Amino acid sequence: MILTAFGAALSQLPDPRFRSVLWRGIGLTIALLVGFYLLLLWLIGLFASDPVTLPFFGEVTWIDNALGWGSLGLVLVLSVFLMVPVASAITSVFLDEVADAVEEQHYPHLPVVRDAGFIDGLIDSAGFLGLLIAANLGAIILYLIFPFAAPLIFYGLNGYLLGREYFQLAATRRLGRAGARAMWKAHRGTIWIAGCLMAVPLSFPVINLIIPILGAATFTHLYHALNRD
Repeated sequence: MILTAFGAALSQLPDPRFRSVLWRGIGLTIALLVGFYLLLLWLIGLFASDPVTLPFFGEVTWIDNALGWGSLGLVLVLSVFLMVPVASAITSVFLDEVADAVEEQHYPHLPVVRDAGFIDGLIDSAGFLGLLIAANLGAIILYLIFPFAAPLIFYGLNGYLLGREYFQLAATRRLGRAGARAMWKAHRGTIWIAGCLMAVPLSFPVINLIIPILGAATFTHLYHALNRD
């Protein structure tokens, strides 16, 4: 079921409407990561702008440049973790458009739904982002206690959170908040596995750029499959 939903999402990439959302999602992803990188460079410049004098070497002026280049590598490493909240932000912006494109092609018999308001979506996204950050900060303790299990904890936790968020956003469009939550509770195991399968490719640079939009489409298909069953 999960792989079928992902395959259906992947097969729709040539759809002009779907592709438009995909490219805008990639653009927003890059913009968010670049924004973080520029913020990091600004902080480096703030604290490393003065030259350093070392014994026998004299004044060293290239440390800030070295830190600047090093920060690029740091951002690439951190993108493994940054892409999880970025994916959350993107789905709140584009999920309605993605779901409309999916349903128009694969479920044309369904009635049109009213898209969620931008403010409501923003509030929901901010609340989930806060939960995501708090949960991952709390998980640091587990990483330190069980370092050998850190990847499993990371993917398990974020798979659970992302799966719940993506599925409930997709289901809320047709069932409302209470109905979506009840359906998530009934199928939380399947949804958790789907969330984990989404969290893993978010760890890989370049590939992770397209995962948020594909994830939104996949969970739209998954909602309809579970609702049909």
